[in-house]
Amino acid sequence: MEHITFLVCVVIITALAFDFTNGFHDTANSMATSIATGALRPKVAVAISGVLNLAGAFLSVEVAKTISGGIIDESAGVRPQVVFAALIGAILWNLVTWLRGIPSSSSHALYGGLIGATLVAVGTHGVNFDTVVTKILIPAVASPIVAGIAAWAATKVAYRITAKGSEKANTLGFKVGQIGSASLVSLAHGTNDAQKTMGVITLTLVSAGVLSPGANPPTWVIVSSGLAIALGTYLGGWRIIRTLGRGIAEIEAPQGFAAQTASATVILTSSHMGFGLSTTQVCSGGIMGAGKAGRTGQVNWSTARRMVYAWGLTLPAAAVLGGAGALVADRGSWGIALLAAVGIGLSAWIYLVSRRQAVTAENVVDVPGGATVTPLDAAAPVAPVAA
Repeated sequence: MEHITFLVCVVIITALAFDFTNGFHDTANSMATSIATGALRPKVAVAISGVLNLAGAFLSVEVAKTISGGIIDESAGVRPQVVFAALIGAILWNLVTWLRGIPSSSSHALYGGLIGATLVAVGTHGVNFDTVVTKILIPAVASPIVAGIAAWAATKVAYRITAKGSEKANTLGFKVGQIGSASLVSLAHGTNDAQKTMGVITLTLVSAGVLSPGANPPTWVIVSSGLAIALGTYLGGWRIIRTLGRGIAEIEAPQGFAAQTASATVILTSSHMGFGLSTTQVCSGGIMGAGKAGRTGQVNWSTARRMVYAWGLTLPAAAVLGGAGALVADRGSWGIALLAAVGIGLSAWIYLVSRRQAVTAENVVDVPGGATVTPLDAAAPVAPVAA
């Protein structure tokens, strides 16, 4: 019993560590376009996003239920070490894609890790494939398309209704609007992504017999998950912010406002319905749609293709990592210790590699050949800082 209690604590800490990586990996979803257009300074943007991610965590538990008792059958014999293996796989995939600046899906990394670990440790009966298809795979395909079309249409409307207005006044107005729309995306992100960690911790507590099957996340789980994702968000995933904000398209304030509003609408609707979609894919789709509807209509399709490849690879790659981890963790205490050591060692190595070419709040908008951004509250342009 003591071993199980200690293992459950380890799994909970690891789940919160994943939640932390989810926060800084997905900060770009909420704030990349606001930072790119100068509507918000980078550090102000991530602070606002962190607070609203925390607030969003308290608004719903529907997505948490999709994980706990949704994609995984709680009665199939899933043990805490299986969840531990899934989390290690998801964390490593998050860090690899963050290092490369690729806006992959933290959600799909988690789902893939859980599915792969469960298949290896329990078998096919441990995974509810109907739920995987209806609440994960279909939303994964549909949500970025819906967000992209909505953002394209909204951008066209925004430019049309402001065509006769002053360029300076229009830009200022949309930058102010972006503060509100970016805040809404952050709130929506908290209602969706923070809940995924709540679901994992609840699944762990059910598997250890602490909670009964079908139970809602306890209050302390909601609070700790919200705080973890908020802290990760505040630290800022600057590499991915650079990719989303400047790598897909040169975004102007009307496009940023349209992309954020469309994305927030899709995320909030999906959270209400319990769909565990990828906020990264939704926001990326919104940016592509807004970029296509802009003045130049130009989208960096090479970057977009690289992102789509990562989207398709994330779930199966995380499943392989989670499954391999489950094979090791199922060997007993030494297997769990080995898996923990590998996870910590690889995470530390990825962090050290990232320091060789650091992307920070000071140089996040500094893209070779890119335009200088003027923050909303600044009188002069921000001078690029060498990476």
